[in-house]
Amino acid sequence: MRATRVRYHLLVMTFGFLFPTVVRAQQTDSMKADSAAQQQAYEARRGALVKDLQETQDKLGDLRSQRVQLEARIENVLAQTMQKRTQQLLVSKEETALLQLDGVLANAQDNMVAQRDRMRALGDAVRRRAGAVLVVTLRADSAGPGSLGTASLEIDNVVAATRTYTPATEQALQTGAVDPLFRSEVLPSTHTVELSLVLAGQSLKQGLNIDALAETVTYIQFTVRNGQLVPSTWTSRGTTPF
Repeated sequence: MRATRVRYHLLVMTFGFLFPTVVRAQQTDSMKADSAAQQQAYEARRGALVKDLQETQDKLGDLRSQRVQLEARIENVLAQTMQKRTQQLLVSKEETALLQLDGVLANAQDNMVAQRDRMRALGDAVRRRAGAVLVVTLRADSAGPGSLGTASLEIDNVVAATRTYTPATEQALQTGAVDPLFRSEVLPSTHTVELSLVLAGQSLKQGLNIDALAETVTYIQFTVRNGQLVPSTWTSRGTTPF
């Protein structure tokens, strides 16, 4: 009986010692389970926040890229607008300059027309007052076939006419035609007339001083005679040489 009590007391004492340990173990397991659940929830929440943050950063990057593109487009539009404005200003300035130049040219043209009219009026007055006409001809009916070459006429040391005779013109001269080398109104004064002619390969030159009279036609005719140039002159009152 006593032994039974002893065992009972031992069991009670053992249970008394083990019960707190079991309770603490159960509490520890419960706390671990709660901590694991909280950790899992935390990881899930953290993952969601990280994902939201990444998406927000991606959207922010897209917005920044769109902003940069928009700024570049705005700058391009501004540059094109400034370029068009500059071109418009340049065109406007050029148009104004062209209008001014056109005005200057119009004034210059009016002045030139007025000067021309005055010079023409003066020329008409001089011709009416002077009326001197000089006529220079060449006659070569005595020249041999194929002997005429080139001719050059100088009046007051200035070339007034040149000729290169073809077989047709040479034949016409040999049959009695006269070549009118020069005909023009001149001042009523003394003029130097000189004719150079290539005849049969030789160069001939003949000149003379002639007085052109007012209201008179003065004729000079160079004639090929015996291989020489022989000048002759005569005058006629009036304004027509023939």
